[in-house]
Amino acid sequence: MIGIAPRRTPTNQLSRGTPWADLLGSLGVTDRLNLLRDAGYGFHVSVGAVTTPIVGGGNGTVLDPEQAEYAMNVPTGTAIYLARAAVEVQTPLLATDADECEILLAADVSGTLATITASTGTVETVFGMRTDKPVSSNCTVVSANTSDHNPPTLGMEIDRAQATGDMNGTPANALWGILKLLYEPRIPICFVGPCSVFIYWGGTVATPGFAQVEWIELQGDAYTAILG
Repeated sequence: MIGIAPRRTPTNQLSRGTPWADLLGSLGVTDRLNLLRDAGYGFHVSVGAVTTPIVGGGNGTVLDPEQAEYAMNVPTGTAIYLARAAVEVQTPLLATDADECEILLAADVSGTLATITASTGTVETVFGMRTDKPVSSNCTVVSANTSDHNPPTLGMEIDRAQATGDMNGTPANALWGILKLLYEPRIPICFVGPCSVFIYWGGTVATPGFAQVEWIELQGDAYTAILG
């Protein structure tokens, strides 16, 4: 928690040594990430729409590191706190015993950005967690990459979920149940650009799914004031 003083000028007030302040004119206490969200630095992306998921796995089945279901680039001079990542997959009927479905949240922190464009997948709209969106994100998000981007170095595995079928009888008569991933860290990782964050889902059978991702972004004066 940090204290906030009784006045506020949103962006340039973040210069080093100058505290954030409350618009209400009274001393208050809140945490840094909520202050940044209130100033417009919180962002949201959805993958899949309403009743239309995207099929997981680079080729519709197994995970392909070069065809991420969700790929986000954090450029130089920008950092993000990954606040939430949720994935819900529609596990299909078993095709064979020991079929597998999985979800993987990982990052490439080697200093190389993913070569993601409209030619590799779908460039997603980034929404503001403050809905009038006074600030635009510096990050690029591309989903449903069905053409290869550069092979990432997935050196940081952050979270995963996995289910394996195991049954007696005819596999096609069996359902898996529910497979979800919900990443809501109490202390979020600070990803400092250049780096990339990826989410994959898929398995030995085609696995459609949806994802929702939220982050707090440091850019400009906020980046300098907090990270130096």
